[in-house]
Amino acid sequence: MKILVTGGAGYIGGTVSRLLLERGHEVTVFDSLCHSRRSAIAEGVTFVEGDLADSALLEKTLNAGKFDGVLHFAALIEAGESMKQPEVYFRNNTAGTLTLLEAMLATGHNKLVFSSTAACYGEPEKTPITEEARLAPTNAYGESKLLSEHMMRWMHHSHGLRYAALRYFNVAGAIPGYGENHEPESHLIPLVLDVALGRRASIKIFGQDYPTPDGTCVRDYVHVQDLADAHLLALAALEDKAPLIYNLGSGTGFTVLEVIESVRRVTGKEIPVELCPRRPGDPAVLVASSEKIQQELGWKPQFAKLDSIIESAWIWHQQLHR
Repeated sequence: MKILVTGGAGYIGGTVSRLLLERGHEVTVFDSLCHSRRSAIAEGVTFVEGDLADSALLEKTLNAGKFDGVLHFAALIEAGESMKQPEVYFRNNTAGTLTLLEAMLATGHNKLVFSSTAACYGEPEKTPITEEARLAPTNAYGESKLLSEHMMRWMHHSHGLRYAALRYFNVAGAIPGYGENHEPESHLIPLVLDVALGRRASIKIFGQDYPTPDGTCVRDYVHVQDLADAHLLALAALEDKAPLIYNLGSGTGFTVLEVIESVRRVTGKEIPVELCPRRPGDPAVLVASSEKIQQELGWKPQFAKLDSIIESAWIWHQQLHR
């Protein structure tokens, strides 16, 4: 297949691009490089440097490629930042997605796999969270993604857009030669690994009074390669059924302190912690039910244990910071 990957210089988009190439597909990456670098682009892809706001460039790229599908990862992802600058998130994530959808319609492309988020659910009423749960984001990042889902639903209704919205939980881990390296970095596992490498003095824990076993937030971690596999399954499934809405997670929750303990086991390093107040917009518990995608598409995570996810990330981080 010929696939357009927006945000293909990022962590997840870059991983998916590499796996697509390994499986013999042609890949074009569309990325502004605003939070990544040119060296993150996979060898063998066609690269277009551009912003989602540039409708003319998007249409030119789509017309030139005549793609079998679009995988849309390009987005700002910092929940905390979104609470300080919601307008930036709605402009980049929501309006950017609308521009992409318009360009797809204008050029005859109708298959899209969308990188959505568990943040669409907000503070869940019960866990594990199913796809039928109430959608009530507690931060502007989640709202920007949910609004994008709403737009796609109407594009499906009015224009026949065939789309899959994949609501990720916490993505982690690395494939050989490529892993997580955000600029700036805010995700827990790479930050803790930075402490293990001596690149920062301690790891900050935001909030110790949540209604969880040890008072710290609980999150569900899924390996980036398992996530990539789900995108390919979803794209193939759009031939027969649309729209598709799926959660992607492991179904198991770990507290922040449990993640830190796992890093200590894997790396053999002491990890000093710094206790900080809660951040606004952080739900106490986010754990996915991924039964729907497992039953309907046969998706099965290969990295079921937190230690194995962290071990793959640890190997990558040591290579990155030699």
